[in-house]
Amino acid sequence: MADINEYKCPCCGGKLEFNSTVQKMKCPFCESEFEIQAVQDYNNTISQSSGDQMDWETQAGGEWQSSELGGMNVYSCQSCGGEIIADSTTGASKCPYCDNPVVMSGTFSGDRRPDTIIPFKVDKEAAKAALIVHMSGKKLLPSVFKEQNHIDEIKGVYVPVWLFDAEADADMVFKCEKTRSWQDQQFAYIEHNMYSAYRSGKLAFKNVPVDGSEKMDDQLMESIEPYDYSQAVDFKTAYLSGYMADRYDVSAEDSIDRANSRIKRSTEQTFASTVSGYSSVNCEHSSVRLHNGKAKYALYPVWLLNTSWNGEKYTFAMNGQTGKFVGDLPVDKSAVTKHSICTFIIAFIVTIGVLFLFAGQITAPHIVTGLVVGAIMTFIVVGSLKAQLKTVHSKQTAADYKINDSLRLSDNRDIFLYKKLDKTPIIRNNSGGGGAPPIQNKRPQAGPPVRPPFRK
Repeated sequence: MADINEYKCPCCGGKLEFNSTVQKMKCPFCESEFEIQAVQDYNNTISQSSGDQMDWETQAGGEWQSSELGGMNVYSCQSCGGEIIADSTTGASKCPYCDNPVVMSGTFSGDRRPDTIIPFKVDKEAAKAALIVHMSGKKLLPSVFKEQNHIDEIKGVYVPVWLFDAEADADMVFKCEKTRSWQDQQFAYIEHNMYSAYRSGKLAFKNVPVDGSEKMDDQLMESIEPYDYSQAVDFKTAYLSGYMADRYDVSAEDSIDRANSRIKRSTEQTFASTVSGYSSVNCEHSSVRLHNGKAKYALYPVWLLNTSWNGEKYTFAMNGQTGKFVGDLPVDKSAVTKHSICTFIIAFIVTIGVLFLFAGQITAPHIVTGLVVGAIMTFIVVGSLKAQLKTVHSKQTAADYKINDSLRLSDNRDIFLYKKLDKTPIIRNNSGGGGAPPIQNKRPQAGPPVRPPFRK
């Protein structure tokens, strides 16, 4: 336990001093006051908590059998340097990642053998239909872009994926606030009550995926998650017939950081969800330690299409198991201008019409209001139309791979730290008619507790 003279202020970080007048710990810098037991709990938890410890066993995959290697060829892309594998009956002429020609460089050998594979459940025709649906209804998509897409060139590829299982053991401290407000005839008051919420416990994750291909865009692969691993089967080369498979060039060891990041963020969010009844919750300290961390090597099915427009490359991907389709689309600048003008004019006319109905006349302030509303509506409408074209996003968490009901809390305490009161003078308008009526005294009313989104 740390010496009481070494305790730091939870509010500003300054060194606390014992104040004999109030019989509490007091900060000479921000003048916050704390109960001795509360500040002891706070400082002891922070000082005793260790940093993150996130280690893994990464000996995933097995050895290839000689009988499996004979029927597969390796094709090399001279443009992106990638290597893909296909059985001897599957011809490969173009790279599925950059659409440039590939040449056969020999028979397959080496690498780790996948532990499992999720076979393709969705065929090529479904992938082509999904691309057409993906492009339909997009008002800002250039019409010529649809005509220039070569949807027949969609390719089925098994993408190498490292899957991570682990149990997370975590300690966290959240800085929380409750507020209430009231007013009298002179001042408006806001009372801030600050707490520390301590959470310790365990949480388990299974099959958190990290793509093992340098050529496969990580955001694109994460955007078509999740896969249903319950449908995975033991790997057999027969599943590769008619498809291509990418050779992994990102090792399990090099994929750990990405897995750690997603698991840590999900652990923090899950623990934060147990902190309720506050107007704000912020993670102040986090320590995550992993146990029984293991990696597996799997192949996941993906339909890929590469196309170009105006010198820019666009890649689309579809989950070969679930059919989820993603891919960013280009924006037609002329269509943006057209929709911006139309939206602005309509919003302006509607606003002016409503104001005229209420006021019976149109004044300069009414016109200004119409212009402002028109600008705001244009920003909202055109922004939403642009957002329809952007469907590729990275996954920041591993929420889809958290084992249900695996959370077990061993420490669940909320401790009051200190109180602050802000008061603002009420400015009265006394001109004309004796001014506004006096404000009646109101009893303090605490607003309903709202659980905001977690912010680290």
